[in-house]
Amino acid sequence: MLMKRRTLLASAAPALLLGAGVASVAHAQASDPRLAIRALGNPSAKVHVEEWFSLTCTHCARFAEEVFPEIRSKLIDTGKVYYIFRDFPLDQVALSAAMIARALPGERYEAFVLALLASQDRWAFGKDVNPQEELRKMAALAGMSADQFQQTLADDKLRHAIMDEEDRAQAQYKIDGTPTFRFNDKEQVSQELTYEQFAQKVASLS
Repeated sequence: MLMKRRTLLASAAPALLLGAGVASVAHAQASDPRLAIRALGNPSAKVHVEEWFSLTCTHCARFAEEVFPEIRSKLIDTGKVYYIFRDFPLDQVALSAAMIARALPGERYEAFVLALLASQDRWAFGKDVNPQEELRKMAALAGMSADQFQQTLADDKLRHAIMDEEDRAQAQYKIDGTPTFRFNDKEQVSQELTYEQFAQKVASLS
């Protein structure tokens, strides 16, 4: 089961629905360090895995909490897998969170993203909470100033770049929900995976 992309996000910026070409994406990544690949492990690993995820996806949160730690210790840290995080925000809250995560120094990205996924009930879905204010508090704990937080959320260039990449994934790979995994840019799985299922995919490509 996966969570589908929501029209709320697309309707917020209709001009972006045309997406960006691969060359445009590569240029944006080269010119803005916030758009650089966020990944774990050895780039020379035989298996590269990309995960398209949303920070407000409950399935992504469960995968991050219950499955990813074992993937990290047994497959990524051992050099078997190079793991790439791909933004696919399902709504405006997730888009804001993705912008903040990318604005942090690269070495803080993983911890911040995992913290957000682990605490969705508090900052994204809590009763009578302001998601932006809760996100600001968590960003502060990660070392982001209040001024940088506001500047990041107001940065249309960053917002458009994330949405352009999402549109590209949707057009090129037909991705429409999270989590979605691609193994060595060949096999695609659009559902939560157990560790055993994930490891089997890796073993078949090693």
